[in-house]
Amino acid sequence: MFIHEIKLKVRDYECDLQGIVNNANYQHYLEHARHEFLLERGISFAEMHEQGIDAVVARIQMDFKVPLRSRDEYICRLNVKKEGVRYVFVQQIHRASDDKVCLKAKVDTVCLQNGRLLAACPDLDAKLFAEQDSQALAE
Repeated sequence: MFIHEIKLKVRDYECDLQGIVNNANYQHYLEHARHEFLLERGISFAEMHEQGIDAVVARIQMDFKVPLRSRDEYICRLNVKKEGVRYVFVQQIHRASDDKVCLKAKVDTVCLQNGRLLAACPDLDAKLFAEQDSQALAE
């Protein structure tokens, strides 16, 4: 189950000599989807930073399945869960034309306050999981 998705298009300069998206660009796609999701939830990195809190990627795992090519439209989908101090984003990129999975990823993020790992970030939890909690109660 995914709770957010965004549709985008591959730009020519994102491809390598083989005519497929360079592997590093997939991280940009995943990050853009996460940032749009966070903005949708009212979470601002700038405001968090002003409070001394920074959300950072601690680990990323990407499994490449089918390459994207220039001008392909694709859909980035995501879900998020909490595991201890980590916010785990489970993400997939699907080619829009046939919904084929191009990439599966797991992105672990943590919050730092003035450079130190935070055990909890209640404000972030409330914004990230409030909608999920209300959906679970309705089911």
